[in-house]
Amino acid sequence: MVKDLSEIRRSLGLPDDAFEQRRPSKGQITKREVRAVSLYSMGLRADSVVWDIGAGTGSVSVESALIANRGQVFSIERDTDFLPLLEANVAQWGAENVHIVAGEAPGVLEDLPSPDSVFVGGSGGNLSEILEYTVTRLNPDGTIVVNLAVLERTSETYRQLTRLGLSADITQVAASRGKKMPDGAVRLESLNPVFIVSGRRGN
Repeated sequence: MVKDLSEIRRSLGLPDDAFEQRRPSKGQITKREVRAVSLYSMGLRADSVVWDIGAGTGSVSVESALIANRGQVFSIERDTDFLPLLEANVAQWGAENVHIVAGEAPGVLEDLPSPDSVFVGGSGGNLSEILEYTVTRLNPDGTIVVNLAVLERTSETYRQLTRLGLSADITQVAASRGKKMPDGAVRLESLNPVFIVSGRRGN
């Protein structure tokens, strides 16, 4: 548990507990280990325009905004239950370049500036349509990163990005965290594995 948020304010690599999360299903957040690989895969620059689709509690949006500190991050979320948490986390971490967009992708994306990096953490069942649309808007050298938990959907996403003309790649993140036992010993507790599919557009 984070005890003093002032000590880590606006630092890159925020712990999961730094973000307000939905209860009782706390833990519906892009875990820090997965977040690190996803952010790296997005190829962010200081002036990047970022779309975070299915932003949830906003952990990827907030940390993207730290890297793209001269750019813009559009945090898209359709679930009205998540919006107060998203707003609270953006306000808490002072991400002035994050713009929250309430609505469902891909329709809500039409009025946004074209992205350099797209992160898809949730699709509401519209992943294929979201990818079809984002590829048409993606800037040269732009990157799309999709986080998935199911192998079949991972394969489908890889094939679709390839079919849409992007150079695609798959990474699996399977991390474990130390958990202290009553006797003082420490054991490793596995997190659910996540597949990260990325697609990059050339010039």
